[in-house]
Amino acid sequence: MDQQRRTLLGAGSLALFAAGPTQGVTAAAAPPGRPGEFDFLAGEWRIAHRRLTAPGQWDEFEGEATCWTILDGVGSVEELRIPARDFSGMGLRLLDARQKVWVDHWVNAKWGVLAPPGTTGGFIDGVGVFISDDTDEGRPIKVRGLWDQIAGRSHRWSQSVSRDGGRTWDDNWIMHWTKVG
Repeated sequence: MDQQRRTLLGAGSLALFAAGPTQGVTAAAAPPGRPGEFDFLAGEWRIAHRRLTAPGQWDEFEGEATCWTILDGVGSVEELRIPARDFSGMGLRLLDARQKVWVDHWVNAKWGVLAPPGTTGGFIDGVGVFISDDTDEGRPIKVRGLWDQIAGRSHRWSQSVSRDGGRTWDDNWIMHWTKVG
């Protein structure tokens, strides 16, 4: 899993344990990406985090984010802050206009380095689906980030892992976003 993302998740304690399979969205080809699909993120947010630390054990904490739409909707910038954990980072989502696919990048403020290559994805029936291949203890896994439950003043982002090639998914991090003001 991306080294910078592991730092936030607490790689030593996370170990990506299964809490039960998540049903629903699977790895499917997204329709061509369009500018503005991340416009729902623009604004100030309070975030309730739930991070799996062991089977059935969730760590809950609060965070906040400020997000901007840039380049006429071809980009989205997220500054994530978790004061209680002395953590901050930046999500950068860019639409590859030639391939019509979104690429989600991450920067941990402690290192200040854009983590290549970014996770590709797009929106399928109003749900942002981003899937990458990774390894855990030398074994291949898939990691999925979902943007769903998108409403005017709230949405959810979740991360899950699949150890069976994408047939089933186990949540390990859930963020409920609520717009401020």
